Amino acid sequence: MARKIVTRFAPSPTGYLHIGGLRTALFNYLYAKRYNGEFLLRIEDTDMARNSQQATQAIIQSFEWVGLSHDREIFYQSKRFDIYAKYIQKLLDEDKAYYCYMSKEELDAKREEAQAQGKVWKYDNRYRDFKGTPPEGITPVVRIKAPLEGTIEFHDGVKGVISVHAKELDDFVIARADGTPTYNFVVAIDDALMGVSDVIRGDDHISNTPKQIIVYQALGFEIPKFFHVPMILSPEGKKLSKRDGAMGVMDYQKMGYLPEALLNFLVRLGWSYGDEEIFSLSRLLEIFDPYTLNTAPSSYNQEKLLWLNQHYIKQTPNAKLVELLKDFGVQSLETYEGINATPQALDSLFGELKDRSKTLVEFATQYNEILQAPTTYDPKLLKKLDSQGKEIMQKLCAFLPTLCADSPSDIESALHTFGDTHQLKIGQIMPLLRLGILGKGGGIAMGVAIFVLGVQECTKRLHALLDSHQ
Repeated sequence: MARKIVTRFAPSPTGYLHIGGLRTALFNYLYAKRYNGEFLLRIEDTDMARNSQQATQAIIQSFEWVGLSHDREIFYQSKRFDIYAKYIQKLLDEDKAYYCYMSKEELDAKREEAQAQGKVWKYDNRYRDFKGTPPEGITPVVRIKAPLEGTIEFHDGVKGVISVHAKELDDFVIARADGTPTYNFVVAIDDALMGVSDVIRGDDHISNTPKQIIVYQALGFEIPKFFHVPMILSPEGKKLSKRDGAMGVMDYQKMGYLPEALLNFLVRLGWSYGDEEIFSLSRLLEIFDPYTLNTAPSSYNQEKLLWLNQHYIKQTPNAKLVELLKDFGVQSLETYEGINATPQALDSLFGELKDRSKTLVEFATQYNEILQAPTTYDPKLLKKLDSQGKEIMQKLCAFLPTLCADSPSDIESALHTFGDTHQLKIGQIMPLLRLGILGKGGGIAMGVAIFVLGVQECTKRLHALLDSHQ
């Protein structure tokens, strides 16, 4: 019988959920869900001094935004101290752990002494088999008995066989003097009790894995399969900084990225499938395999993310885009008096803006610039408003109200006919129209702008320009 795949994502709520964490969660989610397994969310909040309820909420909010649903309830380590205490006592009773009475001052002095000699200090096991009278005034920590010889070896799904000599490890602390358990202990306990079969995480955790295996072995738990994924680096090959993209996941939402684009971008940072670049979540659930994760670090590429985001903006139905854009200060066409709010007008406008927008912020900015009458005008284009320009503008003011058109292309044709009638080149007409209607050069096609805004609004804007530059 094939084993059930159970994976987990276990962030510490001491700050925002960054994209490296989201990538780890995504890999775990895809592997579990592809094989009808379970994906768990565990909040590792045993560090009471550094925990933040706000950070916990940001993690949960990030998962909701990108649509990575977890199974079972959310586990909080802070609510499981009784469980950890039971297993600490079990190891003490079985002589697999012991009380260590070295004071903090003593430990610090030993470390400083070793550092001065250019060495790394390792606990010398002085209390491992201690049978004497404990020193007074010292509240002990609990240390686990690590193997004294041999190796700790495991096969990593990304990096292959990893082997660590027992002499490189010490009897590490599993419970602090105040009774709180330590990270490597509680992680192993939780993964075992929750039935986690596979652990996919960043390769900065490789040094923790031998310690966790020691805990598994001491308690007779089955050891999961490990996959240690190389980190995401900056384009220069350095640790990712906020400037490079190491922001909170919800910052990407505020910047106008779609969750589909962010997930597609992240899965390609460390994994590939032939030459494919575009991956929907449903497609990934058919093909993702952690055994094909890259062995080398990946580089963050902002241009690739923007390219993917524009792709997904183009794929988003207009009705859904209208809802998404509300978060960016966009009001529907119906709220503007006199505007053409037909589905055809919306399709024409959004068709143009989708081709010009890499983020929802860009989309919203351009949308609002079109729907709101200009209050300033491009100084370079204003130079075209000389006596001849004003004369052309006045003719346009007379022409637009007579315009009857059922589509942007009809309007474009009518403007060419207008030019032929008045012996004007289209290059003389369009810059002035853009100046009066949008206040600037460039932007969406004039046929679309006039179709959406309506001839009454456009005529009003042309008059406003003329009146302000008599």
